[in-house]
Amino acid sequence: MGIINGKNFIDRLNKLENEIWFDGEKIKGKISEHPAFKGILKAKASLYDLQNNPVLKDEMTFFLPDKEEPIGLSYLQPKSKEDLKRRRKMIENWAIHTHGMMGRSPDYMNTAVMSFASSASLIKGRENCFPENIRFLYKRAMEQDLSFTHTFITPQVNRSQHYLDFSEKPISAKIIDRNEKGIVIKGARLLATQGGLTDEVLVISATRLFDSEEAFAFSIPSNTKGLRFICRESFVGGESSFNHPLSSRYEEMDSIVVFDNVLVPWDRVFFYDNVEAATDFMNQSSFYTFAYHQVVIRQIVKTEFILGVVQLLVETINVSEFQHIQEKLSEMIIGLETMKALLEKSENDSELDEWGYMRPSTIPLQVACNIFPRIYPRFSEIIQLIGASGMVSLPTERDFDSDIREDLNQYLQAANKTAHDRVKIFRLAWDLTMSSFGTRQTQYERYFFGDPIRLSSALYKNYPKDKHVEEIRKFLDLKN
Repeated sequence: MGIINGKNFIDRLNKLENEIWFDGEKIKGKISEHPAFKGILKAKASLYDLQNNPVLKDEMTFFLPDKEEPIGLSYLQPKSKEDLKRRRKMIENWAIHTHGMMGRSPDYMNTAVMSFASSASLIKGRENCFPENIRFLYKRAMEQDLSFTHTFITPQVNRSQHYLDFSEKPISAKIIDRNEKGIVIKGARLLATQGGLTDEVLVISATRLFDSEEAFAFSIPSNTKGLRFICRESFVGGESSFNHPLSSRYEEMDSIVVFDNVLVPWDRVFFYDNVEAATDFMNQSSFYTFAYHQVVIRQIVKTEFILGVVQLLVETINVSEFQHIQEKLSEMIIGLETMKALLEKSENDSELDEWGYMRPSTIPLQVACNIFPRIYPRFSEIIQLIGASGMVSLPTERDFDSDIREDLNQYLQAANKTAHDRVKIFRLAWDLTMSSFGTRQTQYERYFFGDPIRLSSALYKNYPKDKHVEEIRKFLDLKN
């Protein structure tokens, strides 16, 4: 079948009838028509339509040998630097279409599935490991253009480094049984972004101290019996694109994933009961490298969008000549150009891995993923500082359609904008940084790859420091 379009995606999702709980009620009927989800699903559907745009065909799709159907380029296993650049262009196209606001656009998880398949040989011949199932998932995902969410975070019961869950009723999802049909999972995982809004959910153990019952990976349909998604409060402010220009389109739901004695068939299991294999697969596979690559590209696009918003604010209230304003925008430009340079370096320094796939250099991408959680909250603050009180006193679309419109036109006009356009710009800045949607965006980027301190520690451990130390040893003529 190959690539699908937006209608295919929506129709398939509606037919799944996934068990999704929202505000204390189980959702019934078409999920695509629910107020909390229809905006993000419409935006996501438009991404699938983008793959079918004949003008972008070469930038969004590729062909497998002996196959006539085009495949989404997010599934391409890169074997050259040119392939990496093709992947970058595809990711840019989707990110630009959503202004970098969709952290779980389909290409993120498609990239994850591709990277897992590219590194499947890591677990070949190891106990309780089935690399062929990973490769089959990749093949099936390409052929059907499947959508995925994923979950690997355990519930925040006890964040002690050495805490293990030995409760009688499992809290963290774990294996409670094995039989001739597969493994049985009970418990929960956290933070499945767009959980229940995809064809499948990919479950994998994060790298940490865990017992063997938590060391597993698999992918199952989102409507699997016993699987349910419990949603947080929606941050959709309303359907008006004037009042809520971002949340009405890009509010990605986060959910708790509950496994109530879920049977995972053997042909869906990647590995289980093997802590060493689980650790090696996450640390040594190409997952982090390619995930970093996709994320940094999206974050660059998002930063360009934010810079555009700030500059438009500055022009609207005519403050561009103030040096403190110039300094703040220069701070954003420095962050943007630093991210772009690190992305370029990662691709320029890319090398073939042991299985013949071209991996971007990890260190520049790790640096970028350490920088962005620090600069993104600052970017939000800059918008708030420049917007000042204008970010607070914002009328709504209905106000402009009422008898007070003349008052608004008179008192809310800008140096070079009508009151209507000025408020539209400021509402965008507010939705980006101060609404519930905006503050979730800040928290999301701050913790995208986990604890920033842990990310810094990983960078320190991975960075090749020895050659620099050796230079100092030579300079000082040290013997050891």
